[in-house]
Amino acid sequence: MKSSDEALVHLGRALKDAGYRFVTITPASHARVNRRPGSARAATLRDVFGWSRPFAPDALPRPLLDLLERADAVASEERGLLRSRVRFSSAGDLLFVHSAYPTAEADSVFFGPDTYRFLSLLRRLRPRARRAVDVGCGSGAGGIAIASLCGRIVLTDVNQKALRFAAVNAAINFADNVELVESDVLRDVRPPFDLVVSNPPYLVDDAARLYRDGGGRFGEQLSVEIVRQSIERLPPGGRLILYTASAVVDGIDTFAAAVEPLIAGMRYHYEELDPDVHGEELERRAYESADRLAVVALDLTC
Repeated sequence: MKSSDEALVHLGRALKDAGYRFVTITPASHARVNRRPGSARAATLRDVFGWSRPFAPDALPRPLLDLLERADAVASEERGLLRSRVRFSSAGDLLFVHSAYPTAEADSVFFGPDTYRFLSLLRRLRPRARRAVDVGCGSGAGGIAIASLCGRIVLTDVNQKALRFAAVNAAINFADNVELVESDVLRDVRPPFDLVVSNPPYLVDDAARLYRDGGGRFGEQLSVEIVRQSIERLPPGGRLILYTASAVVDGIDTFAAAVEPLIAGMRYHYEELDPDVHGEELERRAYESADRLAVVALDLTC
């Protein structure tokens, strides 16, 4: 691990020791909160590392500022202010570093409401495995959350920044049974593995940001490919847990319709977790035919 990443690990552990907690909300809600009077400048650790607000150098304890600088994760602003280039989000007893707000760069690593819903699904299902794969791991939250239930966890992504943050997050949270593999879905993951979990990008994103753009007509392409490759690569009795979204068009769940030929005759449970997410997307041309976007989960046994 590079010295800059080691600094991020020490920073994350120092924040945990300080009792830092922050629940990251949607970018739209984040913008609304930061526009409030009095929110222009950071005064607390949550302001600096959660709300991504600019701060004066003396607003941060010197040891934390030193770690932020050693991590090459601080940017200069106007009037002598600084801004953290990373955010830290808490989920239960776990803490995760990821990209700072706003996540505009193509390789940004996002953490937000979908992450929390995905983690809630995994907590409910409590999957166990000898060797599991978290496909499109992003911050690594899903795999790290179930690390104690598995012999080994493979965190995969096509985004090198995501793999960097995932490695740091595994270290922050003392998950020492983690492997990192740069892979497009499962193509470069060596067998065997008996569990695949995934919370992939599922939107049509004009900026083609890796954490948002799922490809296909409605953003479903990557999710369908994860189902296809999992069926091909998992052994009999292997399990796929997929958290994604579906455009519902004229009452038809388009993702379910797309994967039905792949999973016909197999044992699975499919459920709608939230009937209405990302409502603002319905104003875009890509979703002009959609009634709504729903978050769904597929729990499939091969």
